[in-house]
Amino acid sequence: MAHQQRSEAHLSPSSDTEDIVALLAPRLAYFAGVARTEHVTRAAQEMQVPQSTLSRAMVRLEQDLGVDLFARRGRTVALTLAGRTFLSSVERALAEIERAADEVRADADPATGKVAFGFLHTMGSETVPGLIRAFRADHPRVRFSLVQNYGEAMLERLRAGELDLCLTSPVPDAPDLVGHRLDEQKLRLVVPADHRLAARKRIRLAEAADETFVTLEPGYGLRRITDDLCREAGFKPRVAFEGEEAETLRGLVAAGLGVALLPPPAVPRPGVVELTVTAPRAAREIGVAWLGGHPDTPPVAAFKRFLLSRRGRLLPD
Repeated sequence: MAHQQRSEAHLSPSSDTEDIVALLAPRLAYFAGVARTEHVTRAAQEMQVPQSTLSRAMVRLEQDLGVDLFARRGRTVALTLAGRTFLSSVERALAEIERAADEVRADADPATGKVAFGFLHTMGSETVPGLIRAFRADHPRVRFSLVQNYGEAMLERLRAGELDLCLTSPVPDAPDLVGHRLDEQKLRLVVPADHRLAARKRIRLAEAADETFVTLEPGYGLRRITDDLCREAGFKPRVAFEGEEAETLRGLVAAGLGVALLPPPAVPRPGVVELTVTAPRAAREIGVAWLGGHPDTPPVAAFKRFLLSRRGRLLPD
């Protein structure tokens, strides 16, 4: 059977997709119900809507499409070929909507929901696993989507809605973000085990002015702190290698390729010596950030409260 074209279509073939969706979407579930029962009265009873509302919705749907979806036979209806074609896609679309609704409801469930949590690479081996273990003592079934990245990249993911919270350094100062300082982490000057300074326990950073440095790439918070501390000590670091991971930098130091300002390692690394920096004060703040003005799901709110309760004791001893 050929598709019968109605004389008064509300949408032309050139109509924008957004216009089509806005007009058709509210009527798709009604259409599927009528198509399933092939009876407007029965479909109205099952969906608990007035029959007149359902009848008008089907007429408007056909008018908007410019195609007859039903052949009317008294009180019953039968799908046309166009109707059967349309129904197949509508059922897939409704199933996908139902799946998406189930997914977001599950993610927001107070007991079993999900938290999208970002953190610095240097937090990944010890700090974050310990935090999640402690949190799940009271919330054993909450799930986590974990993202490791450098600070600026995580803030962009917050803004894009891809993260709920992130641990970062420094704490961001931006009008669209909320940031809270949680703890402070001292930085050390890491030198090769056979270095001229390796016998020392403490050092003023100015004493390393002639050294070659290995650092994180520009854009990383720790790189900015390194540059600032060296400038405060009266010199600009001579950088030989740039990387993305603190432990990779430690490996480069162990290989004798330079020195580095780094936070303490989770596990002591052979081949290097870590010196306390006495001047200038070498430390970085660690904080939690989230996008301002956005409501939290119950699991996100619970984890946010937990992190804020860890002020001053976020990091392992």
